[in-house]
This record gives sequence, C-alpha cells and structure tokens, in this order.
Amino acid sequence: MFDIGFSELVVIGLVALVVIGPERLPRVARTLGHLAGRLQRYVNDVKADINREIELDELRKMRDEVHKAATDIETSVSAEMAKTQGELSTAADDLNKSVQAAVEAKPGEK
Repeated sequence: MFDIGFSELVVIGLVALVVIGPERLPRVARTLGHLAGRLQRYVNDVKADINREIELDELRKMRDEVHKAATDIETSVSAEMAKTQGELSTAADDLNKSVQAAVEAKPGEK
C-alpha cells in the first residue's frame, strides 16, 4: 500500500520520541495500533460487502437467464403441443369420416 522502508520508520519513530516524549509514546503507539486495526477491519468489511453485492448481481443475472430459458422452453413446448393436438384432431376426424363412410357403404350389415 505505502512504500515505506525500515529507515523511514526509524526516522518517524525518532521524531515521535522527541515530539511526544518517552512517557506518552507507548500509549500513543498503542492508540495508533488500535485505530489502524479498526481502519483495517472497516476496509475489510467494505470489501466483503462489495463482493457480496457483486455476487448477488451475478446471481440475479443468472436467475434471469434461467427464467428466460425456461419461458422459451415452455413457449416452444406449448406450440408443439398445440400443433400435435391439431394434427391428432384432424386424424381423428378423418378416421371418423372413414368409419362413417364404411358404415354407410354397407347399409344392410350391422
């Protein structure tokens, strides 16, 4: 994240020792450590929230695609069923006409 080497940390520590003093330096360092930890946890929480939102968005897109595919399949199956039902009705009507014609052709037999 930051490009700070060991020599820069030593200089910062020495300046802090001179400015803050040796009595308060451990307390200030501890407080800075706690604040840095809180900041890191906050950043991790934000990253986790963003990742969850991205995953939810991807799942929503996938759900919509599956729903569209299911609707397309349902439409095509319904069309095929209607077509098949029409063909079967036509075949049944033709069969009934053939049977009636055969019955009418032989009027004396039952």
